[in-house]
Amino acid sequence: MPAGEGGSGAKDGSALAALQAALLAEHAAVYGYGVVGGRIAEDRRAQTREAHDAHRARRDALRRAVRRMGGSPEPAAAAYSLPFAVPDGAAAVRLAAELEERVAAVYADLVRAGEGGLRREAAAALREAAVRAARWRGTGVPFPGLAERTAPAGREPL
Repeated sequence: MPAGEGGSGAKDGSALAALQAALLAEHAAVYGYGVVGGRIAEDRRAQTREAHDAHRARRDALRRAVRRMGGSPEPAAAAYSLPFAVPDGAAAVRLAAELEERVAAVYADLVRAGEGGLRREAAAALREAAVRAARWRGTGVPFPGLAERTAPAGREPL
């Protein structure tokens, strides 16, 4: 995730915090896809591997971007709490969609906080997560990454 070309990537100092949040989300997604891979049906394993690889690549790019901005990358946790039990393939599909929606949300924050090359990369990551979420769910949302715009009236976003 280059922060160079077209600007430093920082608007008001919040870009580094948004990068760290995206890194933490990517750590969780990599872990979550490990769970998905253990439960997903055979016909969706290639899709799972592609998503897992994409999140690992984004995680590694975010680590480099944090270092370029003078930060120390947040480490991955040993384990993460899942939002629900994943006993079978159907739950694995729901988890994959949930992971993508959560990642999209942090990239939406990074789009707001960054500028130049950082903003472009964050927008690309947001788009990729939204597309993967739509593939897992079988449907998209009008404003991916913006929970306040996609939550049904009267319901709080996660």
